[in-house]
Parts: sequence; C-alpha cells; structure tokens
Amino acid sequence: MKRRRFLVASAGAALATAGCANWLWRREGWLSACETDPGVASAFDLEERVRGVFEDLDTGPVWDAHVHLIGVGDGDGQGSWVNPRMQSLLHPSWWARYKTYVRASCIDPGATIDAGYIQRLARLHELLPIPCRLLLLAFDLRYDESGRVDRERSVFYIANDYAARIANEWPRRFAWACSVHPYREDCVEALQTAVQAGARAVKWLPPAMGIDPSSKRCDRFYERLASLGIPLLSHAGDEHAVPVPRRDQKLGNPLLLRRALEHGVRVIVAHCAVQGRGLDLDRRNGKTRLPNFELFARMMDEPRYEGQLFGELSCLTLRYHLGQGLETVLIRGDWHGRLCNGSDYPLPAIPLVHSLPAMKRKGFLASADLDLLYRLQNYNPLLFDQALKRSIRFRGKRLRAQALSGIGALGPVYEEPPERGQEDPAATGRESADMRDVRVRSP
Repeated sequence: MKRRRFLVASAGAALATAGCANWLWRREGWLSACETDPGVASAFDLEERVRGVFEDLDTGPVWDAHVHLIGVGDGDGQGSWVNPRMQSLLHPSWWARYKTYVRASCIDPGATIDAGYIQRLARLHELLPIPCRLLLLAFDLRYDESGRVDRERSVFYIANDYAARIANEWPRRFAWACSVHPYREDCVEALQTAVQAGARAVKWLPPAMGIDPSSKRCDRFYERLASLGIPLLSHAGDEHAVPVPRRDQKLGNPLLLRRALEHGVRVIVAHCAVQGRGLDLDRRNGKTRLPNFELFARMMDEPRYEGQLFGELSCLTLRYHLGQGLETVLIRGDWHGRLCNGSDYPLPAIPLVHSLPAMKRKGFLASADLDLLYRLQNYNPLLFDQALKRSIRFRGKRLRAQALSGIGALGPVYEEPPERGQEDPAATGRESADMRDVRVRSP
C-alpha cells in the first residue's frame, strides 16, 4: 500500500513538474527559441556586431572540444541507448534532465531523435562566423571493479562507431572523441581500434562512469594512451548534469588525474574542475577539503606538467560558477595557451543555466554586450557560447585568442584535406545515402 501511494505521488509530482516546465519553457525563456530558424540573426542586422566580437581572433580555425551526441537508437544511433529511467515519469529527476536536453536540442518533430539532433547541430555549425570544428563525444557504459558492465547504473551510452561515422561523414565540421572505460577487459584493444578509426581524444566522466582515475586498474590503459599520443578529456569537479550517486562525486577530484600524468598522458581537465570541493590528497592526512578548482590550479602551476596538463572552458560561464574559477582563468594570461574552448552543447541552449544580468552585476559583462548576447542565445547557442567567452572580462583582462583555439591541447583543427570521395557533404552539395535523413536545409 505504501509503495502504491509512493508511486502515485511520484507520478503526480512528475506530471506537475512537466506542466510547470512546459509553461516556463514557453513563457520564461528556459530554452532557445526553436520555432525560429537560427539564421534569423541576419534579419536583426547582427552580422557586423558579431564580426566585431571576433575581429582579433586571428589564430585561424578553432576547436569546440566538448559537444555531446544525443542518441537513443531510434535511427542511425548504432547501439546508442539511454537508461529507461530517463524516459520514465516515475523517476522525475532523471526524466526532467532527459526532456530538457532533448527539448534544448530543437529536434524537428518529424525527425527521429538521432537524426534530428545531428541535423540541428550541423545547421548551427553552418552559421558560425569563424572556422570551427566540433569534437563529438562518445560515451561508454559504466563498469564495476571486476570489469563487468553495470547497465543498471549507467546513464546513457553513445557508441564509438556512431560518433566515428558522423564525424567521417562530415569531416570539415566534426571530429570525434572515443570513450573507453579503463576497467573493461578489452580496454586497450578498444582504444587502439578507436584511434585507428580517427578518434582525436578519449572522453571520461568519472563520477557517472564509476572510474577512479588514480586506480592501478587504469595503468595499462594509460600506458597505451600515452604511446598513442592522444589526450584524455576527463570531467573533473562535481557532476550535476546527469544523475550521480553522492558517494561517487569524489571521483571528480582533479588530483586523481595525477596517475595519468605520471604515465605521460596528455590530460585536458573539463570545466577546469570549477565545481564542488575535494579532499586534498596531496597532504599526508588527506582530510582537508578544498575547492576542486584550487586543486586544479595547483597542478597547473607545477612546472613538470607544462605542455601536458590543460584546462577546458565549458561551464565556467554558468550562473552557478561565477566566482574564483572564472576570475582566475581570465586573469591568468600565462594559462591561456593551455586552455581550449568547449561549449558542452546542448547546455548553451538552456538559458536557465546562464544569467547574463548576474554576469553584468559581477563585472564580467558590460551593458552594451547584453543585447547581442541575448539574441545569439535564442538563435544560435554555439555562436552564443563563443561570443560570450570573447566578451567576458575581469579587471580589464579577457581570454586571449589562443584560449579558444585549443591547438595546444588537441593539436591542429584541420591536419589535411579529406581524401577524395570523403568530402563533407555540406561543402560539396552531395550527401551520402546514410545521411539523407539528416539533411541540412540551406537558409
């Protein structure tokens, strides 16, 4: 009887949440204006103002090193999967996150989720005013300490093969990062296969995937990763974008990544570990808790990690992170060559998690910046993210151009033209048979 009442109450709460969310989406600008073509920015005569934001960005093509793929296996997702809780009203927290991300992605109602997501992403990329390549992130399942897959506690799965195929179909727009759990028995073989298929990095989210980066179980993976020369893009800090057990937040401690660095791995710390607090494992008792960003900054200032440890900028401009981390990153010009930009798309399409007025109050933005940023936020979240990071300042300091290029962390954006017969369908006007259902309409 108690269980029945609980389920009814949970379902009622979820329905109420859905109703409120739908109202707020429409009335309060929680999400981008999907009903409007992103190209509408041109109708507002914004081109000149946008060019002004990027006029001193003379480093050539840039990376967006943190772009999520969304796939549920309803089309070309090739084994992509989401935990059934994400689509169940009986799990309101999981369900709300899933609905928010799908809604923010502005997927055409007539398309499958898999295809519609790529269609929208390619369209947004097409309208960027500067050459940019998006790094699409695969995402492995969670594994337990014995190396067995733990699907029950996995949040979602984006297959390496799927990320590789999308990137290879659109090589001038997308590159891809594989995701391989280091506890897998076949982790080294899977990594080798992914790199041979063109993976530019490895993506981990330790709190969600159940990875302890300091575990000796990772050693054989680190050894091969170092020999292959591609970086590890690892989340650090607390994780709230996907459901994570509280006890697993400790796996986001950036100091745990020292083991990878000791093996010679190039490490990119996602979000610069800007959220939460972690144990100071460098101290003998290891009982003092400090902001994770302070632990990351300590590592960045160690000379031995010069050229090996990097920071990634996604989420530093979220409304909850407008503090020490963002201030330090803006001021520390000596770090800027060791940073790379990432949008964490689709998060920039959720205005709720940003607060431009708060950034103005704290001195990061000028009043003159707000109108342009509001308009870009509604019509091209990728461009909004780039323009915001070019506009923010603290004590007269701003991000230098190389902080957006990401070349130090990921290498050249374009190493060589695609082989003949492998051109980007968007550039040549042709489409492969596999991509006809994600066709991007010209403006």
